[in-house]
Amino acid sequence: MDSINRQQPEENRKDLSGAEAIERVRSAIKKNQSCFFCTSASTSDSATTRPMGALEVDDAGRMWFMSASDSHKNAEIAQDPNVRLYFQATEHSGFMALDGRATVSRDPAKIDELWSPLMKTWFTEGKDDPRITTIAVQLVSGYYWDNKHGDLVAGAKMAIGAAIGKTLDDSIEGVLRF
Repeated sequence: MDSINRQQPEENRKDLSGAEAIERVRSAIKKNQSCFFCTSASTSDSATTRPMGALEVDDAGRMWFMSASDSHKNAEIAQDPNVRLYFQATEHSGFMALDGRATVSRDPAKIDELWSPLMKTWFTEGKDDPRITTIAVQLVSGYYWDNKHGDLVAGAKMAIGAAIGKTLDDSIEGVLRF
């Protein structure tokens, strides 16, 4: 029996590295900044997981978040900086699992750069709240799965493939190296 990958008439695997991998991550977080942020990723069978909003991905492959200095995640990062991030850009596409090493900082210039008025929800004293920290996750590796031509084309290919009995999957997946 053939695997689904052998049945596809087009290439569905592309590993990405460097700037191309960073751009794939940026593209996904433009659609949805929310992720599951997992600490204790290398030392625990069940990493501690919570939703977080990615604020930026810089050219060096660092993903930026804001966090409270007294949060559990900051304490967990101090114990083990290895983290895993899970993203889903849309309902049917843009899936990523990313591994990296986190560092916590109180750099006022970076806090100013990342600040938005909505953050006052968590940092009630505003941009100068003494509890604000940034978390930089230096991305190391990951894996992505997406569709090549958008959800509409992917859905149409699936419907046509089902009607004619041929695999016309529009997916693309691969390893990410930063």
